[in-house]
Amino acid sequence: MTELSIRKRNGAVVPFDLERIFSAIHRAFLAVSPQCDVSLVQRLSEKVLSELERYPERAIPSVEEVQDLIEHCLMQEHFEKVAKAFILYRDQHRQIREGQALVLDIGKTMEDYLHQSDWRVHENSSMHYSVGGLVLHNAGAITANYWLSRIYDEKIAQAHKNGDFHLHDLSMFAGYCAGWSLRQLLELGISGVEGKVGSKPAKHFSTAIWHIINFIGTMQNEWAGAQALSSFDTYLAPFVKSDHLTFEQVKQCMQSFVFSMNTSSRWGSQPPFSNITLDWVCPKDLADKKAIVGGKECDFCYKDCQKEIDMINRAFLEVMLEGDANGRGFAYPIPTYNITKDFNWEGENTDLLFTMTAKYGTPYFQNFINSDLNPSDVRSMCCRLTLDKRELRRRGGGLFGSDEFTGSIGVVTINMPRLGYLSTSETE
Repeated sequence: MTELSIRKRNGAVVPFDLERIFSAIHRAFLAVSPQCDVSLVQRLSEKVLSELERYPERAIPSVEEVQDLIEHCLMQEHFEKVAKAFILYRDQHRQIREGQALVLDIGKTMEDYLHQSDWRVHENSSMHYSVGGLVLHNAGAITANYWLSRIYDEKIAQAHKNGDFHLHDLSMFAGYCAGWSLRQLLELGISGVEGKVGSKPAKHFSTAIWHIINFIGTMQNEWAGAQALSSFDTYLAPFVKSDHLTFEQVKQCMQSFVFSMNTSSRWGSQPPFSNITLDWVCPKDLADKKAIVGGKECDFCYKDCQKEIDMINRAFLEVMLEGDANGRGFAYPIPTYNITKDFNWEGENTDLLFTMTAKYGTPYFQNFINSDLNPSDVRSMCCRLTLDKRELRRRGGGLFGSDEFTGSIGVVTINMPRLGYLSTSETE
């Protein structure tokens, strides 16, 4: 028989010691009564051992799993009071460990960032080594501790610590990503927060661009992941039309937008994680709707702005292709393009789009050809999440019609390689 091993809480693997099981059960019995049958404790210890021997050959049980087996064994043998004493003992020691860890880790947390010895320092590729990054790293360590000790139950927290799966963004006490209504932003402007400066709806293209920049930058501090806006080109096209802007003027505004979206204005010295969906061709669900400029309806519809939609796309693509002052490509916003049956595969814009795709691999594509989905049915939130709005029809078509206001709570990655390694058969 293979020698049993145990995985300690710090990840170290040590040989199994039956005496420790005996000692734990013995203490639980003594907590209930000063009289204790040692032979009974020995029998219960050996029963726990027999349960451990059933583990797959390559599986290494953790300390917590062994303690779970002790609880189960005591309950199975109808020693409920002893089991309760053992549970209380476990919880008391957990609180002691967590209290000690919280005190001891303060200095270590600082040093881990300053010396860049913690993997979490480089977890986010958008974050730079800086004072802002240090602040977020330290605050994130406290927040992650709160998530794992106060929000998630012990089994989930232990599974994360053991690497069975990974709970992303524990450093942020917030949801993951969110999609917002660009139409509402253009209709209402930026307002509604008591005690803060409010802006009326934008009347000009450049103002609308800066409203978007400020809105995404503000909302990003309230979320861990991407902030998304849909129909970016369609909703902004009427501003270009009403202002009679030249291509050069549109491109200048696009430069302001793209450069600002890549500026480290987010908490922790990061650029906002932004995603925009571009329709390329005015979608059918917006075609006959009156365009919005300055918060008011215009005397023309969105379908009358295809020329301006093309101009916005061309300007955006040229800016993205040119890169920054050093020729480096832009990470944000991540553009998502809808490929529909009426997608224009010929022309200057299409050449620019696929040149950018070949050079940087920047955009995502949503293929609606030979699909029962329509562009209006799908909202792309970020690189990990695409929502089918038909699944949210009841919520989205309700009293407030807030189908664009959707997002995700969080992201979990299951450790599939470990599961594959530990599996002993195709069934497992």
